[in-house]
Formats: sequence, structure tokens, C-alpha cells
Amino acid sequence: MADRDFLNWPFLEPRHREWAAEVEEWAAANAERLSEGGTDEACRNLARAMGEAGLLRMAVPENGRLDVRALCIARETLARFSGLADFAFAMQGLGTGSLTLFGSDELKARYLPAARAGTALAAFALSEPEAGSDVSALATIARRDGDDWVIDGTKTWISNGGIAATYVVFARSGEAAGAKGLTAFLVPADTPGLHIAERIEVSAPHPLATLRFEGMRVPDSHRLGAPGDGFKVAMATLDVFRATVGAAALGFARHALDLTVARAGSRHLFGGPLFEQGMTQAAIAESAVDVETSALLVYRAAWLKDSGTPRVSREASMAKLHATEAAQRVADRCVQIHGGHGVVRDHPAEKLYREVRALRVYEGASEVQRIIIARSERDIARAERARSEETSPCKPRS
Repeated sequence: MADRDFLNWPFLEPRHREWAAEVEEWAAANAERLSEGGTDEACRNLARAMGEAGLLRMAVPENGRLDVRALCIARETLARFSGLADFAFAMQGLGTGSLTLFGSDELKARYLPAARAGTALAAFALSEPEAGSDVSALATIARRDGDDWVIDGTKTWISNGGIAATYVVFARSGEAAGAKGLTAFLVPADTPGLHIAERIEVSAPHPLATLRFEGMRVPDSHRLGAPGDGFKVAMATLDVFRATVGAAALGFARHALDLTVARAGSRHLFGGPLFEQGMTQAAIAESAVDVETSALLVYRAAWLKDSGTPRVSREASMAKLHATEAAQRVADRCVQIHGGHGVVRDHPAEKLYREVRALRVYEGASEVQRIIIARSERDIARAERARSEETSPCKPRS
């Protein structure tokens, strides 16, 4: 059983502990069972069941306020039971996050209730064949034509691609160069000109596709934010959900640690339990430290965002970077402790290893998180030097 002591940390409030118990109860009874069968159908079933249970109220809030700590608790809990359950919950949040934060009241009233009920799946379409982490390189074009926008281009690696009812699409609208010339749109899946070009198979199966837009007309009323504010919309959305990726990694890591401890206690080697070997104890200790440090970073970033900190890019990047890299180490140790069983297809340890790997890539690869963190440290140092010079008694008088 995963350690739940973190729920008593000062980052969290009584309502978060009640929420954690609610998600835990639902996940224990439903997550694994509903994750069986075909991937598309499993995701539909999971979203619908979470909607019926009321769990999606945190991913798609009626009041428009996203509680990042609640999102992290849900993703950590669901990931311990099922990677697909975590995915289905997360995508309802990420796929509607830009609408929740920047959409008109009319758009919210039209599209959010079905997403909250789990009857309409949502997707976030940012990445392109030549522009993933570098948002300023987006090539999809949005051209204004009267009261509409005409969009042409390609998006790829789109989660829920092919089964989503709505897509948040980012395109170059040309107000300025680079990232300042992008606009975000809410696009229903049945919009003429939107094509599912390819379904993509990955090592840890989940719905993923390449989208192609050919003369796709989107009314200006479906714009999210002002023209040219697409980068702002994307970054504000990712600021909320990036820390939750770390939370999912934390859930996978807790599961892997539980499996490691159980295997070390049940497997015998050289006349005694594997646990008695010093190397085994060292591996378990390192995994436990990885888990606890990940939890601290994840819930610190979530608390800062919920407390009203305008930008938490640095803290969210730290949480995602450390938690996803640490989860890979914990999963690797789990495989090692299980020996040959750990590399058998669909063994729990092998499956965890595959599920964790993708988290180090999507929503900003680890290398990109390092760039964000390093630039933030540089900016902090510059600001400190400027303040120091302002207050220095040796500052020359004009």
C-alpha cells in the first residue's frame, strides 16, 4: 500500500484529503477493470465512468478555477492503479484547460458540460512535425476571412487524437514574429477540413494521432483569447498541468516502489530473502528518496499555483523534470529486482517501465525543462544583482 503521509503536509487542506479518499475509493474499485480491452474504448469508458462519479468536476470545474493540488492528487492516485485512467482524467483537464481559462461564456456553456460528464473527450493540439517543445516554430497557419479563420497545417503526437470531440488548436495568425504571432481556437472534431491523417502506436498504448487541416473554417467566436495571444494561452494552460505530469510520474513511482518491496520480501536468494542483501536495501532506499523528493517538488509547485503565484514555470518544470526522471529510476530498479520476470511483456514491472518513459518526453521533454530552469536561475541572479546595486551604499550619486 502506497504511503499516504504526504496528505498531512501543510501544502494540502482538509478538502484535499477528502478528495484523495474519494479518488482512492473509486480507483480501487474501477480503474483497472475499466482499463481492459481496446485502448479507444477503454478511454471512453473511463472518462464516462469518472464523469458519472463526479471525479471530472476537478478537471473541468464549473466555477472556472482549476485546483492544481486536487489535479495532482487525482493523477498520482489514478496512476498507481492504471496509466489509462490517469490519461483519461488528465486529458479532460488539459484538453479543456484553455477553454476554462480563456473561453467565452458561450463556448464554456456549450462544450464544458459534456466534457465534465465524460461523454465528450477533449484534446490539446499544439505539437507539429517540426515544432514540439519550440512553440515559436509552429507552422500551422490561421488566415482571417471575414467572421471566420481558415486554418491549414498539421499537428502530431496529439493525445486523444481520433476520438476527441473537441480540439484546442494553436496556429500562426501573423500578428508578430515567433511566439507572439499565434492564436488559439476551439475546434469541434466534425469541422469540415479536419482530417485524422494517422493513428500513432506507442510503447505504452493510448489514443494518439496526427491531424491535418485543409481549408478548415473556424468562426471567430471559437477563438480563445485575443488574436496573437496563443502563446500566452498555451503557457498558462501548461503552467497548470505541467506539475500534474510530475504527479502522474509520482503515482507510477509509488506503485513501482510497492512492487519492489513486495518482491524483495518474497524472493529468496543465497538462503535468505532478497531484502537481506545490502544492494537490495540500497536500491529500495534510493527509490524511497526519489519518491519523497518528487512529492515535495510536485506539491510545492501545485501549492504555489493555487496560492496565486502568477507564473510557476520554474517550479513546475522542476517538479516535472525531477519526478519523471526519478520515476524512471524507480521503475528500472523495480525491473531489476524482479529479474527475468521484470522484462516479460505486460508484467506489472515491465508495464510500469514503458508507461513512465513517455512522461519524460511529453508536455516538454526533460531537456526543455532544464533549459527553462537554467534560464529562470539566470533571470533570478540578474534581478538580485540589480536590487543589490540599487541598495548599495557605494552606488554613485547622479
